[in-house]
Amino acid sequence: MIKIGIIGCGKIAQKRHIPEYMDNEHAQLAGYYDLNQARAEELARKYGGKTYASYQDLLADKDIEAVSVCTANTSHAEITIAALKAGKHVLCEKPMATTLQDCEAMVQTARDTRRFLMLGHNQRLAKAHVKARQLVEEGLIGDIVSFRTTFGHGGPETWSIDPGKNVWFFDKSKAAMGAMADLGIHKTDLIHYLTGQQVVETTARLLTIDKRYANGELIGVDDNAICIYRLSGGALGTMTASWTHYGKEDNSTVLYGTRGIMRIYDDPRYSIQVTTRDEETILYELDQIQTNDNQTKSGIIDAFIDCLVENKEPEISGEEALKTMRVIFASIESSQTGKTVAVDQD
Repeated sequence: MIKIGIIGCGKIAQKRHIPEYMDNEHAQLAGYYDLNQARAEELARKYGGKTYASYQDLLADKDIEAVSVCTANTSHAEITIAALKAGKHVLCEKPMATTLQDCEAMVQTARDTRRFLMLGHNQRLAKAHVKARQLVEEGLIGDIVSFRTTFGHGGPETWSIDPGKNVWFFDKSKAAMGAMADLGIHKTDLIHYLTGQQVVETTARLLTIDKRYANGELIGVDDNAICIYRLSGGALGTMTASWTHYGKEDNSTVLYGTRGIMRIYDDPRYSIQVTTRDEETILYELDQIQTNDNQTKSGIIDAFIDCLVENKEPEISGEEALKTMRVIFASIESSQTGKTVAVDQD
C-alpha cells in the first residue's frame, strides 16, 4: 500500500482526491494538513490517518510516500518543491504555479530528486478526448486547420469549502489568476493533447467583466479569457475560458480538418460527432464529461497511483504541464501589452 498525505483539505480534496484514493486498492490515506486544523481532524476521523501541525511536519513523516497538494494557487510551488526534496512523489492541483520561474523550479526539482511530479489535468483522461486523439492520429479528419475550445460555467462560487461571493478563487493574493488558471489551463493542455502539437503564439484578452465581491466591487482576477492560438503545425483557433456562462456548462471542443469536422462534448447524447467532407456523419456514444454539479471519477488518482506502483513517469508530468503554463503566461503578457506573443517552448 502506498501511504498518501493530503495537503490542503478543501473541496477539491474532499470531492475528488480523497474519495478516489479510498477507491484505489493500492492507496492508503495516512495524513492530513490544512490551515484549518479542525477540518483536517474531521477527515482523519472519517477516513483514517492522522493530522499534522504543519505541512513540514507531514513531509517529515518517512512513512508517507506521496502527497496531493490541494492548497491555494500561490502556495503550490513552495509546498511541491519541499515535498519533492523530502522524497515524496507529488500530485499537484492546477494551476501548476503562479510564475513561470516557479513552474520551472518545480520541474527541475523533480528531476534532481528523481521523484514524480504529476498535475491534475484530468481532461486528458475523459473517454471522448482519448478517443478523439486516436481518431486525429488515424487521420479521420485530415490535417487540423482550425479549432475552437471552450470551458465556461457560472463560476466557482460553490466550488469552495467556504462558498459565496468572497471565495478564495476571487482573491488575487491567493489565486493570482482567475478563469484562465481555473479553466483555460485545462483547454490549453487539451489542445496540445488532441492535436499532438504545441501552441507557439497567442493573442489574448483576460478581462473582469461581471463577477463581483459581496460588497459589489469587481473581483481581483479575470472572469473571462479569450485567446487566439497558433499551433506548431500552422493551425489557428480560439480558446475561451469563462466564469460568466450563466446557464448550461459548455465544455466543448471542435476540430476543423482538411477531411472533416469533429465535435467533442458538443451534444447531450453523442460525445463525438464527425462530419466528413463527403457529408458522412459518424457518431460515438461514449460518455458525458463531468460538470461542477455532476462530479464523476476523474481518473487522475488512479493514473497517479499506477505510476507509483509501476515506477513509470506520469503522462501528465511536470514537463508536460510546463508547456501549458508557458502558454498561460504568454497569454497574460499578450493581454497586458495588447500584442501577439510568441511562446518559447524550449
